[in-house]
Amino acid sequence: MNNARFIIQVSRGLIREARVRRVVMFWSILVAMVMLFAGGVFEWPVASEHPFLFIAYWGLCGWITLLSLLLALYDVVKVRADAQRAQRELAAKTFEDSPDDENPR
Repeated sequence: MNNARFIIQVSRGLIREARVRRVVMFWSILVAMVMLFAGGVFEWPVASEHPFLFIAYWGLCGWITLLSLLLALYDVVKVRADAQRAQRELAAKTFEDSPDDENPR
């Protein structure tokens, strides 16, 4: 039970910090590209001898690619939400009633 809580806390930390999230996206895309290259060039003799290893390898490559895609989509949504929140705060700050506006000269 402690391990599950630790994993959840680490995952939340990785997702909430934009810089860490983007570093994870970069490295996961890089790993997926290297795996794609290595699988396409070096794995064909192994594929015919060990089909389970072949499926596991490409499944892992797909999972890492999906991780990158989901993190990128989350990052886009988070950036847009933060921009909209900042825009609303700026509009509220700009158009709030001030004492100088009540008595125009």
